[in-house]
Amino acid sequence: MALMHVDFFSDVLGMCMDMDVIIPQQTSRQIGMEGKAEKGQYKTMYLLHGMSDDQTIWLRRTSIERYVSQLGIAVVMPTTHLGFYTDTAYGMRYWTFISRELPRICREFFPRMSDKREDTLAAGLSMGGYGAWKLGLGASQTFGAAASLSGALDMSADLCRHMDDEKSKLFTGIFGSPAQLKGSDNDLLALAEKLAASKKDRPRLYAWCGEIDFLYQDNLHAWEHVKKLGYDLTSESSPGDHQWKYWDEKIQDVLRWWLDIDMDLS
Repeated sequence: MALMHVDFFSDVLGMCMDMDVIIPQQTSRQIGMEGKAEKGQYKTMYLLHGMSDDQTIWLRRTSIERYVSQLGIAVVMPTTHLGFYTDTAYGMRYWTFISRELPRICREFFPRMSDKREDTLAAGLSMGGYGAWKLGLGASQTFGAAASLSGALDMSADLCRHMDDEKSKLFTGIFGSPAQLKGSDNDLLALAEKLAASKKDRPRLYAWCGEIDFLYQDNLHAWEHVKKLGYDLTSESSPGDHQWKYWDEKIQDVLRWWLDIDMDLS
């Protein structure tokens, strides 16, 4: 695999941004790892970070480069700061950046990245799980699948929980008031309803959450909601809370689910 650290300018955000990108490379002489690169276009996973992190976190906390080495896929790990993948109430257009500008930039920089929706996955943890499902539900013409690990999938409920604590200013700066969030395109449950009522293609969805995670009940609610709407959802839970030892394991399950393979990636 080739790992590239990319500094670039976002016209949408009006500032320099960063992303780490894994690109397939055919290799046979690396000790302990073999790289695979198919001819033609690469399937691409956009791998999103959580609230406390940046574009480096998946490389620092997991073995994602090793997991994808034999799969021949590209992985894009962008930073989006603490913007919740949203065109924020305070004016930063992180949703427009992640859903429109970034895929275009990536395909310009790396022309072998496929532009087919069925070859494009959004995945992430916690805040990034919210962002991944939001990309699947709100930009389904680009993202054919979306996977959430311990995702903040019911932000309307989560925002209401934080209205009386130190996070209230942060969340209202991003989403506005609870009334403004509920039913908007930043509300994943409402966004799922909107897409289901349209004639647009729906994404395949995946979700995992630990059974003692503080977001577990919100996940159960969101999973039931999209299942009732007829989405193709694979949902899983197991003992665990909100930490990297689970996400390192489960991102391998995400890859197997997306690519429909049964192989040991570890």
